Amino acid sequence: MIQAAHQLRQVFDLRLAELGLNLNQASLLAFVSDFGSRTQTELAEMVGLGRAATGTMIDQLSERGLVQREADPDDRRVWRVAITKSGAELVERFYELDADLRTELRSGISRSERQELANLLVRLTDNAAAAKARSNTDAD
Repeated sequence: MIQAAHQLRQVFDLRLAELGLNLNQASLLAFVSDFGSRTQTELAEMVGLGRAATGTMIDQLSERGLVQREADPDDRRVWRVAITKSGAELVERFYELDADLRTELRSGISRSERQELANLLVRLTDNAAAAKARSNTDAD
């Protein structure tokens, strides 16, 4: 499973290189495009990275003119990250690339097999979360 995840990550990063992005950057752009402006903390949670790593990624995307920071109207201490026109255009290209790659990755795997895999992965994720909770309880 870890090997499969590693291979998937590598192929996504290879394909996204033509857009000048990696999977984390493309994911962040897609989240901002789909859900509107978000704080760095919210984006870190969505992408599954720490705040510092997410901040560095936002800086990189901002330097390319793909996102911009805006003052939060409700909290002057917080900045929100919004997509730019260039960023939105790049997200559309990402979605096209993503759809093509997913078609390739699903080759030879039936819909029912994909559904079964999805169900198994949900159960595995739930089991991992429960094991983590038990480990945290045991450590206390």
